[in-house]
Amino acid sequence: MSQFFKFFFVAGFLFWNISSNAQNEAYASPIKQEIADTTFVNLKDFSSDFVYDMKYATEDNFLKAKVYDCAECFLRLKTVQALIAANNDFKKKGFKIKLYDCYRPLSIQKKMWEIVSNPKYVADPKKGSIHNRGGAVDISLVDAAGKEVEMGTTFDFFGIEASHNYTELPKEVKANRKFLKKIMIKNGFNSFDSEWWHYNLKTGLKDKVANQKWDCN
Repeated sequence: MSQFFKFFFVAGFLFWNISSNAQNEAYASPIKQEIADTTFVNLKDFSSDFVYDMKYATEDNFLKAKVYDCAECFLRLKTVQALIAANNDFKKKGFKIKLYDCYRPLSIQKKMWEIVSNPKYVADPKKGSIHNRGGAVDISLVDAAGKEVEMGTTFDFFGIEASHNYTELPKEVKANRKFLKKIMIKNGFNSFDSEWWHYNLKTGLKDKVANQKWDCN
């Protein structure tokens, strides 16, 4: 074989080997799929460190009606990320977040409005609420033993006693509410003055009302 052909034979082999190795490396490397932070996701797929008491999947709520087919906590990804960060802070202190309600599809909001057509208690579906946008959670805290922390009223109590501004409460209750509010605000949420349990993600206020539904199977 002439030197000329030997050169091209060796060069061709080296090119094929390098190309083949590069392809193998490319296939071996995991492909990262970016998820938009406004995508609706199931909280339990990202963390198992929450306690669930999804009231509207039962009749144990002010409506006295079950309006969710099953108890799931769907939220936009950015809300999930902020909520997990807050829960991590609570865990450092020996507590966990207990969830009462998360994203609420617009169809559910309409169903609630049919039962109680009063904007004092239920947001008018024509306007929608931040629950319908995937940026709100209704929460409390439990301690290391799983006991719910005393917050002064039950969830969805509509009296003045549920307000952050109400001060005629035991010191322990006021301290618990302050602790909940401090950690949630630190992690990007806003409180809702009349409901100690309700928190909105600041960056979720302008997201669109949605009717995203989930599979109960």
